[in-house]
Amino acid sequence: MTEFFNQFSRRKFILTAGASAGAVFLKGCLGNPPASITGKSVQAQPAAQTVANLTPEQKPETTTVKLGYIPIVEAAPLIIAKEKGFFAKYGMTNVNLSKQASWGSARDNIEIGSAGGGIDGGQWQMPMPHLISEGLITKGNQKIPMYVLCQLITHGNGIAIANKHLGKGISLQLAGAKSLFTQLKSSTPFTAAFTFPHVNQDLWIRYWLAAGGLDPDADVKLLTVPAAQTVANMKTGTMDAFSTGDPWPNRLVKDKIGYMAALTAEIWKNHPEEYFAMKADWVDKNPKATKAILKGIMAAQQWLDNFDNRKEAAQILAGRNYFNLPAEVLIEPFQGKYDMGDGRKIDDKSMAAYYWKDGKGSVSYPYKSHDLWFITENVRWGFLPKEYLTNAKALIDKVNREDIWKEAAKEAGIAAADIPTSTSRGVEEFFDGVKFDPEKPEEYLRSLKIKKVTV
Repeated sequence: MTEFFNQFSRRKFILTAGASAGAVFLKGCLGNPPASITGKSVQAQPAAQTVANLTPEQKPETTTVKLGYIPIVEAAPLIIAKEKGFFAKYGMTNVNLSKQASWGSARDNIEIGSAGGGIDGGQWQMPMPHLISEGLITKGNQKIPMYVLCQLITHGNGIAIANKHLGKGISLQLAGAKSLFTQLKSSTPFTAAFTFPHVNQDLWIRYWLAAGGLDPDADVKLLTVPAAQTVANMKTGTMDAFSTGDPWPNRLVKDKIGYMAALTAEIWKNHPEEYFAMKADWVDKNPKATKAILKGIMAAQQWLDNFDNRKEAAQILAGRNYFNLPAEVLIEPFQGKYDMGDGRKIDDKSMAAYYWKDGKGSVSYPYKSHDLWFITENVRWGFLPKEYLTNAKALIDKVNREDIWKEAAKEAGIAAADIPTSTSRGVEEFFDGVKFDPEKPEEYLRSLKIKKVTV
């Protein structure tokens, strides 16, 4: 097992290095400033905000922290908390946001921490914090304990397909396209990309393919590509599909390079997306500062869920310091309006990104049952051994600090009705009718026809 992840880490180092170099080359056509490649810190003057009346018990131990983010809509709560003064409101007056070139760069930067020029925490796909804590994707398999502190967003992702495949049956339901994949497999395999292996965007595209009767490890070729590079790679014809977050899928449609086969909101309505997590030693040393950061994020999440604020949010995110693209690319998806590029149009606010509450309740609260699904999917595809299901509860209890979220919410005056009383959101259902009961993960695995594990 250790050897498997050692090999994985070496491969990832090579891929990340190559991808980062490619991202530098492509930054001109993608509209990303050099900061997006170098990880240069972005500082902005926060908007005026009434400072909370902090008691000595709530005053943060430090006002300084460095948080990493990737320029996709999942990062919005961090950026809005900075720009609208929500961090400063709770005493965190020196929050430094550092744009990461890739998820591999974020992982490397959390390893060295801000003292070494890296980061203290930030935005993560799942279960990266668990894998880093276990030393499974770090250099030398070094265990770097992390804490998951809140969920940042639901929805906001999609699976985009190159225009050359328009009209060939590649959509949410793949039954009509299986012969195409078989035909391509014998010559040039259908190539699909995600932004980091074994986590959200890899798992979304795998679930979609497998639900359509395709084996993602046998019937297609899967690649890792940084989010900001996906549109350029599709444009050059080096890949057929990608799974990533807004604004990149919508950008691809706007640029008439491809179309959207599915939104992740269609695959799993109100699904968990990316999370905020920090190094455990930073949190343990600065518990009050950690809660102050969480309060700022919660305030930003509530502000973002007021749809009247979303035009302003799009303009802030689109700025040169952050995404560096036209705000129009973000505005429509933020309202649940998607031109899928194949003649299909969606105008449904329930399909939009949500940051505070969605159709199933709290978005911000980090349900432990969702951590379990991500770990279960890793077992499904052979990324983790079966034993991880047996030990999952202990790992999740160690990494998921929903107790800190609850403390911060109470201190921020969040209504009791908005603070979940259970660490499980209950049974989840996917577009193909499959259900995940967090009390019975093995039963879920048995129900899946395509998998790499025997249950």
